[in-house]
Amino acid sequence: MKSIIILLALSFSVLSGLCQVDNTKKAKPDPAKKIQVVEVSCGECKLGLQGDACDLAVRIKGKSYFVDGTKIDEHGDAHSNNGFCKAIRKAEVQGEIVNDRFVVSYFKLLPSKKKKIK
Repeated sequence: MKSIIILLALSFSVLSGLCQVDNTKKAKPDPAKKIQVVEVSCGECKLGLQGDACDLAVRIKGKSYFVDGTKIDEHGDAHSNNGFCKAIRKAEVQGEIVNDRFVVSYFKLLPSKKKKIK
C-alpha cells in the first residue's frame, strides 16, 4: 500500500512537470540582437488582420503581423478589461519577419498604463 501511494505521488509530480510551459527561450533577450518595443494585441479584434479566432499579433512600423513562438493565452485572459482583445499593449520583442509573420525569440509584455481618475 505504501509503495502504491509513493508511486502515485511520483507520477503526479512527473506529470505536473511535463505540463508546464517552457518560457525559458523567451525569458532572456539575446544581447547581440536589438530589442524592439512594439504594439501587441489580438490581430482580429484590434489590429485589423483577417483570421478565424483570436490570435496574437504585433504592429511594427504601422504594419500588423501574426506572431509565431508565443500564443495569446500565454499572457493572461485575452478578454479581460486589459486583455489583448480589448486593449492594445506594448511589449519588448526580438525576432524576425518570415513569410509575413513575426517569429518571436523573446517576448516581454510591458505593464499597462493605468488611467488617472480625476
